Amino acid sequence: MTTIEQYIAQHATEHGGHIAMTDGKESVTYRQLWERIEERATWWSSRVERGEIVALRTRQTIEYLTDYFALHQCGAVAMPLEHDLPEERFAAISRRYAHYRAPEGVADVLFTTGTTGTAKGVMVSHDAILADCDNLISRLEFRPDTTFIICGPLNHIGSLSKVHPVMLQGGTLYLLEGMKDLSAWYRALDYGSGNSATFMVPASIRMLLSLSGNRLGAYSEKIDFIEAGGAALPPADMEALCRLLPRTRLYNTYASTETGIVCSYDYNVPSPKTSCMGTVMPRSRVRIDEDGRVVCGGDTIMSGYADEPEMTASVLRGGEIYTADQGYIDSEGMLHLSGRMDDVINIGGYKVSPVEVEDAAYGFAQVKDCICVAHESDVWGVVLKLIVQTADGCDLDRRGLARHLASRLERHKVPMVYEQADHIERTYNGKLNRKTYAEQK
Repeated sequence: MTTIEQYIAQHATEHGGHIAMTDGKESVTYRQLWERIEERATWWSSRVERGEIVALRTRQTIEYLTDYFALHQCGAVAMPLEHDLPEERFAAISRRYAHYRAPEGVADVLFTTGTTGTAKGVMVSHDAILADCDNLISRLEFRPDTTFIICGPLNHIGSLSKVHPVMLQGGTLYLLEGMKDLSAWYRALDYGSGNSATFMVPASIRMLLSLSGNRLGAYSEKIDFIEAGGAALPPADMEALCRLLPRTRLYNTYASTETGIVCSYDYNVPSPKTSCMGTVMPRSRVRIDEDGRVVCGGDTIMSGYADEPEMTASVLRGGEIYTADQGYIDSEGMLHLSGRMDDVINIGGYKVSPVEVEDAAYGFAQVKDCICVAHESDVWGVVLKLIVQTADGCDLDRRGLARHLASRLERHKVPMVYEQADHIERTYNGKLNRKTYAEQK
């Protein structure tokens, strides 16, 4: 089979009474879901051409996913956009691609977050979607009895890529409107057979640990696995999850819209490795180039940026994606990330990754969140500044934090300037919004 929709049709025939999706109020079986998809595909077929890119406002609903699959079924390309995108911006994006027809085999156009530049429309093929499924199923072990809780937006690879293996395996999706209602999230855990799983960005994991850590621990037997992605998980949060959920598989996954799902690491082991993304998955390839850049290949990579051939050529060369991530592969074949090419800060000729400084800072009890940035000093030139949100809102112990960092980092990596902030700017998926702080300089 060559599309997810073909798998849904097969499940509708072979075990049509199994629940495919629920939002806690409405549920549909695979038979009902396939009937709805066919009905909507017929409706769309008279309105769109093959290869036409169709913008959809995402919602955490059965209705939205029905339309998403129906567009694939009639040969069109789905372009999921934020539900609350201003109408003028939504219309502008639709007009931008109105006359463009995607190459044969493209399923989706997904937009990158644009935290380090302009958001780009990434073309993802049906073949790449199935390759991502193979990677996720082989490593994370999605099963027909998996109930997967979708609590992130369905217009980005993080959550959308989990819809596909659940549908391929004939499991159940539980759709939630984010993590604002923790009671709803725990009700989702109580649903089904006891083989629950979910994908969460680090910001959501931090909120869960802060607001309901003890309650989470009671679900250790219920949660099969939790996958984290979108940004590095702070070591303190990794340790807390391992302690609360000793029987749960806990994954860091390396993925991007352009590369697909590439590596994964179960860190619920003795002495887990921080900033480790694990070993490469079966349908992917990873290498480090001479500049320390992570380069990805295999069947999961994008088809290109929609209607942007020059931009495509800048990152997709020889069948490989040249990412902006820096890293290394250790003796066990595990990928470690050390920052992004454009995030490295030059301090007196030394190249410093802000991620290394931030990871060390999380080990200081007062630090709830932080970001390391370059700072222009009248006396010393460019120095490191650490902006910190404290755990309890009290005044930051700057000297204590500096001593803590000095005991863990080389001298040139210890910040000279410390600043306290009410919050640290992050994107929807938990990544530090370095672009915002760069613009503030």
